Amino acid sequence: MTLHGRVISANRPQPWLVFLHGFSGDNREWQAVSETLTAFPRLLLDLPGHGGSADLSVTSFDEMEALLRATLVRYNIQNYWLVGYSLGGRISLYHACQHPAGLCGVVVEGGHPGLSDETSRRERLASDRQWATRFRQQPLEAVFDAWYRQPVFASLSEPQRAALVALRSQNNGATLAAMLEATSLALQPDLRSILQALSIPVHYLYGEYDSKFQTLATQVTGHCHAIPAAGHNAHRENPAAVADTLARILRLEIKDTL
Repeated sequence: MTLHGRVISANRPQPWLVFLHGFSGDNREWQAVSETLTAFPRLLLDLPGHGGSADLSVTSFDEMEALLRATLVRYNIQNYWLVGYSLGGRISLYHACQHPAGLCGVVVEGGHPGLSDETSRRERLASDRQWATRFRQQPLEAVFDAWYRQPVFASLSEPQRAALVALRSQNNGATLAAMLEATSLALQPDLRSILQALSIPVHYLYGEYDSKFQTLATQVTGHCHAIPAAGHNAHRENPAAVADTLARILRLEIKDTL
């Protein structure tokens, strides 16, 4: 069992860029950014319960990790960078902390390193379970309208919010709910200490209007990059700036590749 993915320019030299989208997205989420990085082979994945992987499910971060590893083997990806947004960022950080062979580095946008106290974990688990119930029982348009009114998305304009609601409402509520529960932030370990000790580079992108994740970024790595004119969903709100930042990171870290 492996994740559905879309390959671009597979005949180019290593390393690969493997892109992981956020909750309720799919492989198209990183398309605009990935299309600019023509020096690299790229794999854009659909997470369980999403897109072409809608029929797949996991029950834990360990199962998600095993599925990601099996997918990398399927595509014969031996040297790679992970680029992940939000949920995809959290999965990327978790993967990096397992010290997998072949991982060259990680670029995360708006991915939480993990909650550090049990009270926060209990509160988050209760919240995620309530959201999962709504995704299973209510019209997706109504659920996503509420979802994108959470404080983390406060920088969205009404047209931006409406566009996201329309796009995300094409999903399957039951499979989204299952993935939300399986990969709840409440069930993710606090990865800060492991991340800060990694020998591979970890870079963190955040929108300049996303103050919460600006603070979290500094707890993950010293390599923090603000994306101008963007909030939490920076690669959607300012894809050109994210693409430019990612290209600069790769030029810095892979000098003999570009």
